[in-house]
Amino acid sequence: MSRVEKSDAEWRKALTEDSYRVARQAGTERPFTGEYWDLFKPGTYHCICCDAPLFTHDTKFDAGCGWPSFSDVMASDRVIKRDDRSLGMHRVEVLCATCDAHLGHVFPDGPAPTGQRYCINSVSLRFKPGTAATEGSDS
Repeated sequence: MSRVEKSDAEWRKALTEDSYRVARQAGTERPFTGEYWDLFKPGTYHCICCDAPLFTHDTKFDAGCGWPSFSDVMASDRVIKRDDRSLGMHRVEVLCATCDAHLGHVFPDGPAPTGQRYCINSVSLRFKPGTAATEGSDS
């Protein structure tokens, strides 16, 4: 996908208040409240801001944390990881590589084979049911 850039006013107009707060201002939704934390249907999860496909149902698992959790991304170039030292702790933030939307964080406590847990906010995602699970995957 080509790079997506919009002004702050354009993002505010395109997104709900919650999606804007999380995706554009690095907020978070409360656990167990998001639309997708307990959804386990076949499909693909796309960025709410630019529609880039990011995660598939076959890597989604119940981490018990209250947010959608995935063991891997569809392709490594779909996300950017960066150090996050906010809130007095060290975490690794996950951003959409196409539009820089804040998605959530990745932790090294996920299932095999990756050992990763991408803990992602539902309001940063759009679910598209029935799409190919492995389309564009490089992992």
